[in-house]
Order: sequence, then C-alpha cells, then structure tokens
Amino acid sequence: MTTEPRGTDISAARAGAREVGLGFPVSRRTDPVSIVPGARVIVRRLLPAADRVGSSGPTVTDVIGELLSIDPLRVRPQARAEAVGSTGVITPAHPLTPNAGYDAGITIPNEDVVVLKTLSARPVRNRDIRAVEEATAAAFPGLHNQWIGGWLARAGDGITERSNSAVPLAPEASTQPVPLAKIRRFYAEHHLPTRLLIPDRIGRPAQGLAAADVGPEIVVMTRDLTDLPPLPEGVDVCLRPGGTPSPHGLQVQIDPAPEEQWLSMYHFRGQPLPRHALRLLSQRIEGHLGFGRVLLDGQLAAITRGTVTHGGGRQWLGYSAVEVAPSYRRQGLGTLLGIAMLHWGRQQGASGAYLQVVQSNTPGRALYQRLGFSEHHRHRCITVASTDSHRE
Repeated sequence: MTTEPRGTDISAARAGAREVGLGFPVSRRTDPVSIVPGARVIVRRLLPAADRVGSSGPTVTDVIGELLSIDPLRVRPQARAEAVGSTGVITPAHPLTPNAGYDAGITIPNEDVVVLKTLSARPVRNRDIRAVEEATAAAFPGLHNQWIGGWLARAGDGITERSNSAVPLAPEASTQPVPLAKIRRFYAEHHLPTRLLIPDRIGRPAQGLAAADVGPEIVVMTRDLTDLPPLPEGVDVCLRPGGTPSPHGLQVQIDPAPEEQWLSMYHFRGQPLPRHALRLLSQRIEGHLGFGRVLLDGQLAAITRGTVTHGGGRQWLGYSAVEVAPSYRRQGLGTLLGIAMLHWGRQQGASGAYLQVVQSNTPGRALYQRLGFSEHHRHRCITVASTDSHRE
C-alpha cells in the first residue's frame, strides 16, 4: 500500500471519477465491464483514523491488488510489503495484520472509497506499450513507410488511421520533441493530412499539439496465449488452409487470403470500405495473415482478420475486423471465432495477443473480457492542425 504526499487534494481525485451504480466512485478511464472479481485494481481510499499521523499527515492511501468482491468491496493486496499505513509498518491495530485475515483480503467501506480504477493484469512498462504498437504497425503497414526521428510514418489509402499515421516506436520518440516539420513533408508528398497516432505515455511529446480532428479513444487489450480456452466439441475447426467448407453444421475456417464473401461482409466502424482499401487488408506483411470465417450450414455468419507479427522481442497475434452478420448475432459466434483465432495465433508462433476496440463499444469490450483480454493501454489518432505552433 502506498500513501499520498502530504496535502493531497481528495477532491481532485474525485473529479476524475464517476458513479456507475456500484456504490463507490469509479475512474473515468475504467470500463464498468472490467470491474469483476479477479481483476487487478487500485483503490484510493481514506486512511483509517488510527493510521493517520497528526493533523497534517496524509489522509488517503492506495490499495493495489486483486478484487475479491464488489459488494462488499474486498481487495487482496498484491504483496504484504505494500500493506502498510502511513507509518510504513504493519502495526497490531492495522486491519491488514495476518490475524485479520490478510489472505481473505480487506474490506473497504464504500464511503471510504475516493476512486477505484482497474489495472492491466500485470504492470505495463513503456517498452511493453512500444512492443504492442510495433506489432500493430507491422500488421497494418502503409504502402509507403519511413522512419522520421523515432516515428514510423505510414502512408496508405488515406482511409484508416492505422495505415495512414505516424506512430512513436523508438525509445527516443517518447522524450524528444515531435519532428513535426519532417512528418508534415512526408504526408504532403503523399497528398495526405498529417496524422499522428498517440499512445499512452510513449506519445506524450505529441499530446500538446493543436488538432484539427481527434479520432475516438481506442482501448488496446492484450492477453497471453499460454492458457487458452478449449476449442468447442462438435464444431468443425480448420486452422490450416485447404479445408473444404461443409454445407451442414457449424464450421470455422482460417484461410491465408480472404474470399469475396469475406470482403463483402467487412465494415470499418460500421461503414463499407472501397475496393482498393479492402485489397490492402490482404497485402503481404512481415508475418502471417489469417482470415477467419464462421459458416453455419454453408452460410457465412462471421469473419475476422488475424496477423502474427513481431514486437518487442516476441510474436504477437493481432485480432481485428470482427464482423457478425445481423441475423446470427447473440449466438456466441463472435466468441467461437475468437477462440479459434487464439489457437491459430499460437500455432503460428505467437505468445501474446492484442486487439483494439473503440472505448464506446461496451458489448465488444465485454466480449473480449470473456476471451481473457484486459486493458493494456489506450491510444488515439489526431490530425494535426495546419496552424500548429509546435517547434522541433
């Protein structure tokens, strides 16, 4: 447990919180669907009076650990060394003593909660964010790519942000001014607006730039591929090319290239893509491509795109372009296809998986939570204003 510096303004923390019907405030950066037993959380709470040191001592403390229950709110701190009060030691009067049932967690009264925030399954370092973004950039390359001062600038069809933006992938990009003039020239040469993809933390130098347009906040979720849910029985699953679709029953097929029906079903944020943009989805990448589809009695019911690319010294499965036909929704086909893609990615040598979902897509986030994904970081894309006064 860590304590806040003296003079912490509790109202400032509460200003970043919201009520979601759980009985305690929740961070605005936390998805309510992620608040489930087993999640890793940080709870900023009022210090019990017995743990305060004088009238000028800290009045709040942070509890980091596993959420055991919501009502009542119980958290098992991640390490006993953290379970300390403002004095820095565990005293007999402290509620975290072994006799108080440390392993069973501590109960925090709702009225003592300043704010609760869910965390990734394990601490996320800057290099971890960089690794996932590196794998993503390899999965969505531009037609033209150029390194500019630690930023990878990509120019494609001009439609999707991932293939038409500059992303900070080199370590120095997180500490140096954005080489904006050179990035502008790159996009001007390709007749495209200057777009920057700004991840949490590693994109901090770009956060102060004036934006002509700001894209939606994207939640990047990850999971390991060491312990996967089993493929369901009674479903014909073909994870290698060459399978023949069956006219009967439920079948999952993953192919190295998309068929015409696959292309006709895919939409980008609810809108169909022009033909040239669809073709870019299947262009060769430095890695593996897999186009998943679910067939029900021979009819195409759901699709997705999988990639396996390198990032941060490991191989990553990227899981995107999920689409379920309207008449087949709410039948578990999205979950089925997700499980199949996870197994396919592991077969291709991936040890981790990532995906991206728009923050406002609550059903999508809930689906990916059920597949074992948790929030890793966030990013968003901006179009830099032509009058930005930023200097390199």
